[in-house]
Amino acid sequence: MQRMKMFDENGFVAMPQFCNSAELSSIESALARFIDEKVSQLPAEDVFYEDKSKPESLKQIQSMHEHDDFFDGFMNSSPKRLAEELLGEPVVGKNLQYFNKPPGTGQATPAHQDGYYFMLEPCRALTMWMALDPVDEENGCVRYLRGSHLDGMRPHGRTQTLGFSQGIANFGNNESREEVPCPANPGDLLAHHALTIHRADANLSPTRSRRALGFIFYGGSAREDKAAHETYQRKLASEMSAEGKI
Repeated sequence: MQRMKMFDENGFVAMPQFCNSAELSSIESALARFIDEKVSQLPAEDVFYEDKSKPESLKQIQSMHEHDDFFDGFMNSSPKRLAEELLGEPVVGKNLQYFNKPPGTGQATPAHQDGYYFMLEPCRALTMWMALDPVDEENGCVRYLRGSHLDGMRPHGRTQTLGFSQGIANFGNNESREEVPCPANPGDLLAHHALTIHRADANLSPTRSRRALGFIFYGGSAREDKAAHETYQRKLASEMSAEGKI
């Protein structure tokens, strides 16, 4: 199909109106319920705040599908079918995330490759990002470096960005000039290969949030270094706890 060809060549594909208005309404209701009823009960490492003392500064939620039947069912419906189509093999759903960049406060997301965090061999995985708010360049739309998934994994280094602890160490201005910005409306979905370089600017809007859901799927052929991944996650959780972020 055309979208699979675009995914293979560019490393990403946009799916306008992936969810219709009725589906979005159900997602928004489920999200509000989840935040109200479940966030306070989640493990500290699954909830990130810009400032933990301010509940309104909620930045990111991890593993929502593990804590709620609605989000588990949604992840394993149309997003999973699309992931299998794009990767060309059975997939396993690994994470369903909530992202928020509040108006005027959200940090920029550094250039990175999701596969660096996943620790897979081969790196057969993809991430999906679905807008819940109108997103443009002012409030921090996703920006892709077209075709970068074909060049392998780049060196990464520690960042101070909450929720994105690693960024490409040698990402240059010449590369940022070649990026493809991807504005989106609520319900639009972006899917990208785990090796595709991407980033997002800060939310510079004084009034508009930039909320989204994220989905991570591993291809059935990928093998995870679970010991290394768990060691990294424990170290990161310890650092973030010391910084008052979780």
